[in-house]
Amino acid sequence: MDLSGPIIVAGALVGFAVGLTGMGGGALMTPVMVMVFGVNPTAAIGSDLAASVFMKPFGAFVHHRAGTVRLDLVRWLLPTAVPAAFGGVFLLRALGDGDALQQRVKYVVGATLVLAVAGMLVRMWLDRRRTASDAEDARVPVRPVATLLIGLVGGTIVGMTSVGSGSLIIVMLMLAHPRLKANHLVGTDLVQAIPVVAAAALGHLLVGDADLGLAGTLLIGAVPGVVLGAVVSSRVSGPAVRWALVVLLTGSALSMLQAPSAVLLPACLGMAALGPVVKFTPAPRRHARTLAAPDTGPSTSSTRTRARHTESTHLTPQGPPSGRTTGI
Repeated sequence: MDLSGPIIVAGALVGFAVGLTGMGGGALMTPVMVMVFGVNPTAAIGSDLAASVFMKPFGAFVHHRAGTVRLDLVRWLLPTAVPAAFGGVFLLRALGDGDALQQRVKYVVGATLVLAVAGMLVRMWLDRRRTASDAEDARVPVRPVATLLIGLVGGTIVGMTSVGSGSLIIVMLMLAHPRLKANHLVGTDLVQAIPVVAAAALGHLLVGDADLGLAGTLLIGAVPGVVLGAVVSSRVSGPAVRWALVVLLTGSALSMLQAPSAVLLPACLGMAALGPVVKFTPAPRRHARTLAAPDTGPSTSSTRTRARHTESTHLTPQGPPSGRTTGI
């Protein structure tokens, strides 16, 4: 049976989700290929990474032209992320071979998807706090040690599972640099992901996991899907789409972990019901008052202090003026 058509459609849908939300590439593509099309997990990971090498530059180019890429952060991420992504391929191979390896890879991908869901929830929570505080800063300094560790952990996960370049690494960057602007986070993550994904894809090609034909078929649908998603993103409620993605990834993770239906369905329904609760929960406002304080706060007080000092100086007797007597 020719699966080219359905795979192209799946690639278009995943690409659309990536263009719309900036997340979900490997987290969606790999489970879809494994659970829907019956592709071996290792081949699905390698093929997804090979396709991502050509998908990532589209978004990265847009952000680079817009000036929303922190190249200093990229320079601190890559020294650990690139070798870790390449080494993650061989770490995956250390789990075994044959059917036992494929089963273990499913568990590894499932566990990583759980982390991705947790990371997306954290990101949405941080985004709400950012909106309330409005304390973002494009010039926030890099934390070198934390950034190197993020590259090491994130690169290893990407190499082993193809998941994480858009869902885990960006969350870790947010936690390490909480005041960094949201668009700078996305742009930086997209640019650093290109060499990281390329290193992981190269490793999978060397061990024979990547199917270039499958990757090419995915790209036929994924590239226009990414472009369309980016166009629609300005007209559709981002939080609603992200929450739908969270529900979908929750189901994918539990399926990869072979959770029973008695757990799978209630978990997805519970996550779907949680979305409106979070959406209509008021964001914290305590930072808004802090931002208004400088208008009437210390600067005004200092001005009044200086004015009183100047006034008292003028009222203090400084001796008779030139050419006059004191009259005493």
